[in-house]
Amino acid sequence: MTFREATLDDLPQIVRLLADDPLGAARETPDAEPAYIAAFTAIADDPNNTLIVAEIADQVAGTLQLTYIPGLTYTGRERAQIEGVRVAADHRGRGVGQALITWAITQARTRGCRVVQLTTDRQRPDAIRFYQQIGFRPSHMGMKYHLT
Repeated sequence: MTFREATLDDLPQIVRLLADDPLGAARETPDAEPAYIAAFTAIADDPNNTLIVAEIADQVAGTLQLTYIPGLTYTGRERAQIEGVRVAADHRGRGVGQALITWAITQARTRGCRVVQLTTDRQRPDAIRFYQQIGFRPSHMGMKYHLT
């Protein structure tokens, strides 16, 4: 498995991943291509944002967006926000999600962030258990992983 920054060519596969669950199916649509392209471009142009794909055998097996948020709390250290974590159905249960999150935490630690945070829908109890097993705690309405 390799991790790399997503390219515009990956966008259709990423949108399919985002739509491949009951919640995503209700809010994502390939018909919104101009909006997805605009969002992709904004992410790609922002030095505090990156869209990552996990690739296995030249196929997108998973994705996430990692955003660095400057702030005054924690003595001015940045937070890393993880969003849009998805793993392709045929790769679920094989460690792709664990590897994606571990990769993101490592990136945040390397950058000097103090906190890695994410939110997950309460309708995803399996995702909540998954994040808690990694070490995220429901300390607020969202979940955070405090780096030492």
